[in-house]
Amino acid sequence: MASRSVLPVIVIALAGAALLVAGCSVPAQIGDLPSVSTFSPQRVAFDDSLLARLSLPPGFSANVFARDLGGVRVLVAAPDGTVYASVPSAGSVLRLRDLDGDGRAETIGPVLEGYSEVHGLALGNGTLYFATPTTVYGAPIGTDGTPGTPRVIADGLPSGGNHQAPGLGLGPDGRLYLTLGSTCNACEETSAERAAMLVLENGTRRVFARGLRNTMGFDWQPATGVLYGADQGVDLRGNDLPPDEINLIRDGGNYGWPFAYGRQVPDRLTPFNPPGTTKEAFAATTEPSVLELPAHASPIQLRFYNRTAFPAEYRGDAFVTLHGSWNRNPPNGYRVARLRFSAAGEPEGYEDFLTGFLYDGNRVFGRPAGLAVLPDGALLVGDDFNGVIYRVAYTAS
Repeated sequence: MASRSVLPVIVIALAGAALLVAGCSVPAQIGDLPSVSTFSPQRVAFDDSLLARLSLPPGFSANVFARDLGGVRVLVAAPDGTVYASVPSAGSVLRLRDLDGDGRAETIGPVLEGYSEVHGLALGNGTLYFATPTTVYGAPIGTDGTPGTPRVIADGLPSGGNHQAPGLGLGPDGRLYLTLGSTCNACEETSAERAAMLVLENGTRRVFARGLRNTMGFDWQPATGVLYGADQGVDLRGNDLPPDEINLIRDGGNYGWPFAYGRQVPDRLTPFNPPGTTKEAFAATTEPSVLELPAHASPIQLRFYNRTAFPAEYRGDAFVTLHGSWNRNPPNGYRVARLRFSAAGEPEGYEDFLTGFLYDGNRVFGRPAGLAVLPDGALLVGDDFNGVIYRVAYTAS
């Protein structure tokens, strides 16, 4: 993108009102702009009675793996079953272990502290990788699962603005992939590394894909090795636009933000054009989404299922946490969805998997954020609202 700076866009629709762009009033035709809701469901503290409200497909059940963890976000599971969880608000990474195999963690404690807003996690090569808004680190993992002294993998990352939570993953190619969200809702970035995915290798980094507003969750499909990511669409476009997206992320691909969304749809409410062209012409050059999720569902983590404990039809599918809306009434998200893939590894659709956190229309006791697949095939779902990690298992005989 061009390097000229444009302040974040604020769009508020009122009958006969104006469009505010970079602090300036621009006349708008009545009816051009959507109405925007701000609606946050009432928070309900977790207790065990609420487990009965959770709904899963037949044969599945959920229990509490761990609780009272604060704003727990990203989860990763090691081959020995050790689980690591980031808590950005505490600047820490927790280690959790189910020592007796009863589906509940007996040992919980921080193993890394003092890393402000730590978010993204990845495991591999005997190393726990973790990312703050400005730095990526790697820490060797000891035989007891305790990380050693971290070393800096990449630093000087562009920070500030919105979407400070980086995503991190270790690819089948052995390289680290890092996502940095946009600084704003819809603007031109001053750094090419924002609203982008980067690849890190041998002390260098480059932009791998761009036009991704905020893709925190991504993973590689087991059968094909293809990279997919879940992107959050822009706000202030009404209840039902734009869709959140599942994208097949290609090296060099542009996914449209802030000029286009979804399946190459120009965003008419972005109040400036791509350099040297129109939104319509630019949209035709972008990568279309492969699946569309409901607007404002706010996907956080995406994990493919590569174990055998779930029924065979789940193998090669993915799960995505839908954190939930703040600008939609009725609210949307607050659940975990299953992304269905064909036997050949092609995306086919999505459906609800774990629901019930939102009930009575305006009460909520969980906002799903993190996901991890345990060696025994169970799925962990982290909630950053009440600090609970749920364990989902297939229990049908």
